[in-house]
Amino acid sequence: MTRAEGGAPARRTHVARGADMPGHAVWINGRLCRGDQATLSLFDRGARDGEGLYETLRVYGGRPYLWERHMERMVLSAAVLGFPVPASPAALREAVDEVLAANALADAVVRITVTRGIPGGRPTRTGAWVEAEPLASRLWRGTRSGAASLIVSRRPFEPGPLGPHKTTSRLAYRLAAEEARAARADEALLVSPAGAVLEGAVSNVFAVMGAELRTPPLAAGILPGVTRAMVLGLCAEAGIAVREAPLSLDELRRADEIVVTNSVQEVVPVGTFEGHALERREVGPRLREAYRSAMPA
Repeated sequence: MTRAEGGAPARRTHVARGADMPGHAVWINGRLCRGDQATLSLFDRGARDGEGLYETLRVYGGRPYLWERHMERMVLSAAVLGFPVPASPAALREAVDEVLAANALADAVVRITVTRGIPGGRPTRTGAWVEAEPLASRLWRGTRSGAASLIVSRRPFEPGPLGPHKTTSRLAYRLAAEEARAARADEALLVSPAGAVLEGAVSNVFAVMGAELRTPPLAAGILPGVTRAMVLGLCAEAGIAVREAPLSLDELRRADEIVVTNSVQEVVPVGTFEGHALERREVGPRLREAYRSAMPA
């Protein structure tokens, strides 16, 4: 509730149905909170200026998959970008367990966010929160069916110096994701003004070009996806020729197959690209099965 002039409580405004604060448990700076108690200080630089980093990962049977790789990426980005000392991976792992237990979740999607905290303290500590939601609420239609739909964002995109880091300043990516939603597609592809394919709004992209699998290089400024790295390793084990090299939009339109990857959706063959069906799906399903087979029992 806000306060009107003179300090008197203002009348609570009508809130549209469905806009209530979520009641699930969230871990924030060392404690579990629910509903409107789950708040972050306005002076936290993550809330005020988008100065945060986050990792989203999939949980199978209560166990976050590839936890160490996600934490390595976050810790490295925090060091490169000059963040204060964040909460330790061990402390964040305990927080994940608390949040999963409080929400009675086993198969879920977990997001871990760290911010640059509130300035002025000595030493300044990062802010941190952990949240989780049921896996089913996050899966694409294409993930469920085994064939995703992909469009190209209308907005030319340049990753810039922050592209390799998973920051919370993600308006450009969110706008692309909304384009996909409006087109009833699963994912939107980000392309540079020069026509170079970069990545999806929330994924990395691979293309089968003849006898070779190709993916845009990290030198293009894209996010070094954890699942992307796994797929590169699986290709070596499976004898699939793969190369990190520039990929133009014109080349992608001629690809035999397209595959997108991220930690939540895993490895998803593309069935429709810009409204056109891709009939061949051989390498994508093979990589998807190899990825799932690599998971610990």
